Amino acid sequence: MDIWNHTSLSDFILLGLFSHSPSDFLLFSLVLLASAAALASNIFFLLLIQADKRLHTPMYFFLSQLSLMDLTMTGTVVPKMAANFLSGRRFISWGGCAAQVFLVVMVGGAECFLLAAMAYDRYVAVCHPLRYPVLMNWKACSLLALASWLGGVADSMVDVGMVFSFPYCGSLHVDHFYCEVPALLRLSCADTSLFEDLVYACCVVMLLLPLGVIVASYARVLTAVIRMPSTEGKQKALTTCSSHLAVVSLYYGGAIFSYMQRASARTPVGDRITSIFYTILTPMLNPVIYSLRNREVGRALKKVLGRWGV
Repeated sequence: MDIWNHTSLSDFILLGLFSHSPSDFLLFSLVLLASAAALASNIFFLLLIQADKRLHTPMYFFLSQLSLMDLTMTGTVVPKMAANFLSGRRFISWGGCAAQVFLVVMVGGAECFLLAAMAYDRYVAVCHPLRYPVLMNWKACSLLALASWLGGVADSMVDVGMVFSFPYCGSLHVDHFYCEVPALLRLSCADTSLFEDLVYACCVVMLLLPLGVIVASYARVLTAVIRMPSTEGKQKALTTCSSHLAVVSLYYGGAIFSYMQRASARTPVGDRITSIFYTILTPMLNPVIYSLRNREVGRALKKVLGRWGV
């Protein structure tokens, strides 16, 4: 509770992404537009899944969880960034900073595990289609989704507890547009090297273990697809799996570049660029990737638009 009661201490100051020059106003507008598109597309995708019973399947259940995670990520970071830029006040309280760290780390960890669960779902669907209703029943799907969220919560609780246990006795200017763990650790006047090594080890485990599950699942899927006699069956399986692989590539590309670097190799500019990628761009692109070339989503969209008279 001490995190929320630092009344005697100054607030953190987020240096942000932009100054108030004309070119930065344009860049800010583009970032805000991308953020609005990310929020709108994920909300619409959730409503579409809820509206069409044909989308009430394990795959779309996991996709709805992914959209919830993307909404949480963007909603945690962008409103505060936009409010600080427009008001000119760049302060964030200790409690607000802790909340940002908790939610961002939670969603980042949970998404790693969820993408692994989605890969396992595709493996069962392609390699064991007759047993799919039994292996991927609603109880199993719910447990996999819950385990993903709890894994992220456990990771974020450790990070918040450790980050805010260090003393901050110097400058409180965070060289970032939200409270990120590496940016905060740079401000501590204590030796944080041991914790930075622990964070690095946790990131390696939380990224590489789910990635191993994903690679193993799709290796089996690819083997099964090659053995399929039907060309139509091959195309359907590859279309279904290609969207997930595109999302995995986007997410893990940014996450590995961001979190699997040693603290000595990280720079504030590099951290801000990669953060834009996975807090704004990836949430915006995920619904688009899963909607392209997806006949089920296309049919559901036509059905919903037909109800609205479009």
